[in-house]
Amino acid sequence: MTNALPPRAGRRCHNALNPLHSTLYFSPDLDREFTALGFSEPGAMRLAARSAALGAVGAGTVAATFYNYNHALLAQHLPAVWETASPAEVLDSRLRAVDATLRRLLGDEAVASPEMAEAAGLALRATEACTRHARPLYSANADLPVPEEPHLAYWYAATLLREHRGDGHLSALLSAGLDPVEALASHTATGKGMAPRWVLGTRGWGRADWEAATERLRERGLLGADGELTESGTALRAGLEEHTDRLDSAPYEHLGAAGVERLTELGRGFLFAAAGAGAFPADLVGKG
Repeated sequence: MTNALPPRAGRRCHNALNPLHSTLYFSPDLDREFTALGFSEPGAMRLAARSAALGAVGAGTVAATFYNYNHALLAQHLPAVWETASPAEVLDSRLRAVDATLRRLLGDEAVASPEMAEAAGLALRATEACTRHARPLYSANADLPVPEEPHLAYWYAATLLREHRGDGHLSALLSAGLDPVEALASHTATGKGMAPRWVLGTRGWGRADWEAATERLRERGLLGADGELTESGTALRAGLEEHTDRLDSAPYEHLGAAGVERLTELGRGFLFAAAGAGAFPADLVGKG
């Protein structure tokens, strides 16, 4: 084990693994599996898929752990979704959807490859240093069994690393004084976040909420009149990521520089293949 990681190595590794985890939420395989359970509304399916590890929770718990969703939207679906299917049934269907999604996007050869098994082993080793305190989504998923098949174990490990970083990121957002819509709007302004129509369509906020949040950001000197981040806004967003890096350093320090570099290389290969197979909507990311 070595702590001598290059700057932002953990973040780069996260950026290679996290999007492959997220392919599930854009997958027709998820729709098929959850429709078979009795779900009919895509938003309810995705809320159930991500929150099921927490148990049969209500809107309040999910609002706290997801951070940037409108509680009113969540209350339309939670806890009612658990009357359609139990968390255990949802988790089983989720894993079947992951299996189908990865096989469709990557192909059976890649799924069964030595590289996939290597990536799963490296990612799982990194999770050994994740911590549970103040990390509810990570901790809930960490209670689930590790899938036996390497591609499912890789997705599971990517989920743990995603939620571990995400739980820490919420602390950074609170420290920066950004409310849910301000966090979304400032991220979109970087050009790396979801486009506004995707934010509004999935998080339950209205155009008026978005405009009010951007006005608050302008009043703080974080956004200019043109909607672009100011120097202060850019510094705030950079500081958020650095704060998150510090809170999320343990898994990557545990894996070591060589392991992180190799996992990032493997993860990028799988991610580029999935993206090339149409895993994500073309207009998902952007300022417009």
